[in-house]
Formats: sequence, C-alpha cells, structure tokens
Amino acid sequence: MPIYRAITEQLTARIESGTWPAGTVLPSETALAQEFRVSVGTIRRALGELTAGGVLSRRRKTGTVVTGRPPRHSLRIVYNYFRLHSRAGDLQNSKARVLSTCQRLSTPAETERLALPEPAMIHQIHRLRLVGGRPVMHETVILPMHLVPDFPTQADEVPELMYLGLWSDYGLKIAAIREQIEAELASETDIELLGLTAPAAVLVLSEVAYDEQAQPILLNDHRACTRDDVYINEIQ
Repeated sequence: MPIYRAITEQLTARIESGTWPAGTVLPSETALAQEFRVSVGTIRRALGELTAGGVLSRRRKTGTVVTGRPPRHSLRIVYNYFRLHSRAGDLQNSKARVLSTCQRLSTPAETERLALPEPAMIHQIHRLRLVGGRPVMHETVILPMHLVPDFPTQADEVPELMYLGLWSDYGLKIAAIREQIEAELASETDIELLGLTAPAAVLVLSEVAYDEQAQPILLNDHRACTRDDVYINEIQ
C-alpha cells in the first residue's frame, strides 16, 4: 500500500470512530506530517483524496474540516457504515447485535439470487442494528458455506463489520452492490424488534453483494424504521 494511502486509511479511521466528528478542524499539514513522520507532500495527497471523496472540505481562513458526509463513488463506506443518516443529515454509526445464527439449505429464491447451480448450504445471520442504543434496523445476512467454510457459528464470534471480516479473513472483496428498495407494513417481528406501534411502515432493502469477478457472494435483507432516520444514497 502506498504511504499516502495508509495515511488516508488512518485519517478515515479517526473520522469513522468519532475521534474527529463532523465540523472538526484538522491539525495543519505540518503538524500531521510530524505526527505520522512523513513528508508534507504525502499528507497533502492523503487529504486531497479525502477532500475529493467529500469526507473533508477545505475552507478559507478555517482549514481542513470534517464534513460528516460519506465518500463519493466509493464502496468503502459500506465496510464501516450503513448509509443511515439522522434527519439533520449526519451519518449514523450503528452497532450490530447478533440475534441468531443457523446453517441450512438455501431456498429456491436464495439459490437464484446467489447464482448457485443448485440449492446449497448457507450461513444465516440475523442482526439488530442500534444507534445510541436505539434500534433502527434488523437484517438477515446469507452467506454460501463453500465460500466461508469456517465462518463462526456462535453469535458472539460473528464479526461486527461483516464486509471487512470477509475481506480480511477470506479474501472476499465486495466490488459492487445491487439494492432493491421498497416500503411495506411492519410485520410482528419488525414491531417487536424496532419498538414500533402498529400500523407502521418500514423501509425494506434487498441487497446482493458481488465480488471483483461479478459473482454474487452475499445477500443482506434490511428492514428499517425511518421515524427518526433516513436512508441517503448520494450520487455525484
């Protein structure tokens, strides 16, 4: 990895973790260069990449400021965040709680969506996402077992950052995601998990993730409450 890209990763980690929240004015290029023990040119290139991605903004007389926006034209955001924003426009950092895991045979619909030649054994993970302890979404993740043969079967061992775990542990890098978005009346499960009062509506996102060879490797079906949050997909 080029040095500037490694610096970009570390700066992004500070932003994503909340160490540098939206509105934070970054230290000067000289100060950052001294901290990371690299040249000012390397820091400038890293900051330029984040600025081009919309993560940072250069403001006259102020300096470099964290915007709170996700990177443009990048899948990197889905490795650490779901594109969930508060109604004020701030990107939400959610925590995932595994509710259940199981191994079973894929249904005909799942077999087709995963482009499998025939029904196959899969891992199913049901998770609840919370923002500040508040439930906002629950999701069902489907993974073919032949791609992740030793994937954890215990809830407390499932990686919270699923996409990063697939990349680092199995070399499965997600290169594209296709989403289908609909609205439905909340089910009994939605009402129970998301703390809704019937009748209520939920946002339903059916997601297929593809690797660099355009092969589907994961299904993720989300059911979200948009009472206090909104789903934003920004195209620039």
